[in-house]
Amino acid sequence: MDASWSNPAHVLDVAVRVISAPRPEMLPRFSQELSAVLPHRAAAMQTGDCPRSPFKVTGDTTITGAVTSAELDHLAERAIPGEAVVLDGVLAGSERRLVLLTSRPAIGNGAVIALVPSDAEPTVEALGIAARLWHLTSTDAGQRAVDPGPDVLASNLAAAAARAQTVTDLGQTHAATLVALLAVLRSGRLGDAAARQTATDLAARALLDLRAVADRDQALSAESARGAFGVLADQLSPVVGHADVAVDLVAPTDDRQLRQDIAHTARTVTRGLVIAALDRPGTTRIRASWRLDRAVLRITVRDDAPDIPDVVLDPGLTERITPLGGSWEVDAVPGWGATITAALPLDTVEPPELRPLDRLNARELEVLSGISQGLRNRQIAAQLQLSEHTVKFHVRNLLEKLEVSSRGEAAALARDLRLDPVAVHRTA
Repeated sequence: MDASWSNPAHVLDVAVRVISAPRPEMLPRFSQELSAVLPHRAAAMQTGDCPRSPFKVTGDTTITGAVTSAELDHLAERAIPGEAVVLDGVLAGSERRLVLLTSRPAIGNGAVIALVPSDAEPTVEALGIAARLWHLTSTDAGQRAVDPGPDVLASNLAAAAARAQTVTDLGQTHAATLVALLAVLRSGRLGDAAARQTATDLAARALLDLRAVADRDQALSAESARGAFGVLADQLSPVVGHADVAVDLVAPTDDRQLRQDIAHTARTVTRGLVIAALDRPGTTRIRASWRLDRAVLRITVRDDAPDIPDVVLDPGLTERITPLGGSWEVDAVPGWGATITAALPLDTVEPPELRPLDRLNARELEVLSGISQGLRNRQIAAQLQLSEHTVKFHVRNLLEKLEVSSRGEAAALARDLRLDPVAVHRTA
């Protein structure tokens, strides 16, 4: 093994290069770096954290081109989290000497990777380094999956839905074929009992594999609403456990399935709002809840901070909900606290080409209508039955979204784009 691996600086440099790789390049980068200490011909990975592409391969195409997810499922049952296991197993349709790496990180669902080593018996030292590097890599991957960036949310949502439909269609087609095969083989009309039994066993195993694919696809593509909220509660536990604030977490009563991108985003938004409320002076109680309202998941975080000169939302949270068609409602009243609600559509939406006014939600359009009529914040608040602080929040947001610096510029833009005050009022 290269002596540089005994140098902590070199090991840290390798770790940085691996976890800095973009998600699609994670496996090739990991394989490339690991090959210096554990040479291998190919690597195949199956993860529980990526709804878009859970199965990935790299290396010798004569091997990777024939690897199946069902093979990795069977190998995962023999893996030991946190250890590198050397065994003989089936990969790419052939019995091979393999190294299995798997982990069970605190965040995420973990992953299993099967390596085809160049040496039949890798050294103990090389196996130990491989196991630790994989644990670090999969932990980072799990964190990225739990807290995805806004640039991947919309594409992941559409990809997960399309993949789920494809797997369902394939599963139904193959299942129908195998059921017909079993019916023929069980009819007793074949004379060779041994052949019939063998074919029956093979077909039954294929049906089990198909069901496993469907089960895994369901796990990768969706979470139950209550299960997703339970993960949120676990994530918030160390944050609120030592705070001098009573935090009530109210799980949804509806336990429908949520697409994983929706579940991840909902957890990220809720955590951000709860932490922001904890930081507001004078807060003694926070209530965070999820509610499924038809085709929308509503996230509501309410606090009782008495002094709220202004409620400022983290721009990063807005960036996360915007690709999914989400929107905010904010009501902040001094002496009573703030109530912030995020609405996330549950269905896949095709992002339209945005015009300036399309960037504004319904409430911001109403406020812009008042500005275009020359009304002050107090007058707009009275007209819309909101607090003046809430109107100030909407004014600041719409100025940023319209990329203008003053109320006058916003009013001029509204007039140029022919904002219809009556139409806006009807959509409230």
